Amino acid sequence: MDETTLPPFESLLALSAQTVEDLLRRLLDERLRDGEILRPSHLLAAMRHGVLNGGKRLRPFLVLESAALFDAQGMAALRVAAALECVHCYSLIHDDLPAMDNDDLRRGQPTVHRAFDEATAILAGDGLLTYAFDIIADEDTELAPAIRAELVLKLARAAGIGGMAGGQALDLLAERKRPDEAGIVQLQAMKTGALIRFACEAGAIIGNAGAADRERLSSFGVAIGLAFQLADDLLDLTASADTLGKATGKDAAAGKATLAALHGADWTRKQLAGLVAQAEDLLEPYGEKGAVLRQAARFVAERDH
Repeated sequence: MDETTLPPFESLLALSAQTVEDLLRRLLDERLRDGEILRPSHLLAAMRHGVLNGGKRLRPFLVLESAALFDAQGMAALRVAAALECVHCYSLIHDDLPAMDNDDLRRGQPTVHRAFDEATAILAGDGLLTYAFDIIADEDTELAPAIRAELVLKLARAAGIGGMAGGQALDLLAERKRPDEAGIVQLQAMKTGALIRFACEAGAIIGNAGAADRERLSSFGVAIGLAFQLADDLLDLTASADTLGKATGKDAAAGKATLAALHGADWTRKQLAGLVAQAEDLLEPYGEKGAVLRQAARFVAERDH
């Protein structure tokens, strides 16, 4: 399919988001799964509040479109995408807590600890994180056991001490000890970039692609992960809370260093353009099959909300 014949990118993203949300709604219903004793209603409600509240579902979208490069569309890819969204939403619930970023608003709605309470929000995040690995490991994710195990390992590494959680720890430390530019790049590659890199590489793993394709998709994920964070930091400097559905200007108020704050908006926009070009080059071998992912790279860099 040629890019000129594609429907508007945001329509594709919204359609994918609805498909992922429909699955998440089914996964987070009250039915007990084998080995479970009870799904406490208040905890389930808090988990659903933190997940079924809109959002672009960009990370799941990247899983699905990366898998599509290797003709691996289907329920297996969709379940991995939903699992990744559980990890992402757990991180948002915990990031919003008073001990972390202390936010009252997420996606235009009260954060989980405001809608419920802090203890329930912590447990909701815990529940979503562990459920992510349940979803991938379950035989309903119809992939070979070795592939499911590899996806579990890759996601754990992306989300854990050497990835997102470690990046969040560095980000909190940066409020007290401002990092240099290399330190900012490192913490952002961990906090934000690691899950996006996983999303892109996961599609190649689901599609049973070779090592070269996996590395190429991983590199694509690195490029758009950095672009996502740069664009996010730019929006924090320039957008309104009404536009974003969350508080803005908080990084500066907390004394956090970002590349956008360090170098300014014009420099940031030039970097974003360079990252989009890099991402597009990485997709060149896939021809028209890479059209949607090229659009995704531009969307990540150019979004205004």
